[in-house]
Amino acid sequence: MSELHSSIIALVSLASGIASNHPTMGQCQVNRLRHMGIEQDQINAVIEIARHIRDEASEKTDIAFEEGANLSPNNTTSNCSTSTTGQACC
Repeated sequence: MSELHSSIIALVSLASGIASNHPTMGQCQVNRLRHMGIEQDQINAVIEIARHIRDEASEKTDIAFEEGANLSPNNTTSNCSTSTTGQACC
């Protein structure tokens, strides 16, 4: 089994930290990625996707709660969506 490149590990760690609302939100990984020479646009895309997934998960949790409590949901989302700039998240 081959190892993942360190930049891929840092990108995954950054995204998961943001998506999970981890208190450090991936600051160490952002610094590591910049030090590796990863373009800021690529870092920004990962951050955008992670935030979108986090926000969508929160929204779906709220909808499930409302449905379980027999409240009418404010809105619904599709199974696959895109971030504000069109990044596919699924």
